[in-house]
Amino acid sequence: MEVTKLQKQNHYDEIAQQIKEMIIQGQLKMGDKLPSTKELSERFGVGRSTMREALSALKAMGLIEIRQGGACRVIRQAPAEVSLPEWTTLRMNRTTLLDLMEVRQSLEISIAAIAARKRTTEDLAQLQRIMQDMENSVGDDAEGERTDLAFHELLVQATHNAIMVQTCDSIRNAMEMMIRDIRRAELYANQEVAVQLLKEHKVIYEAIVNGDPVLASQAMREHLEHVESILIKYI
Repeated sequence: MEVTKLQKQNHYDEIAQQIKEMIIQGQLKMGDKLPSTKELSERFGVGRSTMREALSALKAMGLIEIRQGGACRVIRQAPAEVSLPEWTTLRMNRTTLLDLMEVRQSLEISIAAIAARKRTTEDLAQLQRIMQDMENSVGDDAEGERTDLAFHELLVQATHNAIMVQTCDSIRNAMEMMIRDIRRAELYANQEVAVQLLKEHKVIYEAIVNGDPVLASQAMREHLEHVESILIKYI
């Protein structure tokens, strides 16, 4: 199992993505056991707590199981990314992007409600850490983007629905590819906008913590409408 050792401040989602790619490419197959958490931590050059978060994310995707004692085994092959229509021209296709935004909003509003009902103590702990990172990153465009994406990914994982995870991955990856530059310039580097986004994420987070699916879905709708009102000016 060859991994790329991370050179900067490490984040569990980057590690989870590497391992997910190994499963997609067949380097790790169903039934394969992963090295111990200690060994994986050393290979990636991260602390054990970061490694455990990465493994928990893979478990939430339904790709591995974590047995008593910490042993991990691959239990499902991850599909390759879904190929969407007009993939090669998405960046220039305004209609397709608007369609993607519409689908994303429908999904994420439902995701927020489901997560409010099904989130676990572990999910809440991970969300709390991301919220703290998000607060610390206001004005830092690259870190702001990372924490925003991580927050929404954690909500999907908190649904504990593997099909939902796969569906959202395909849509989100396509959207992020198209609007990355706009997001960084207008959403994360702009101090006023970044502060407002933080407030919106806090409302969603608090609704999840309180197990309130109605408020969670309402807060998510308002958040996405705000983001899309900014993005729509540039597409």
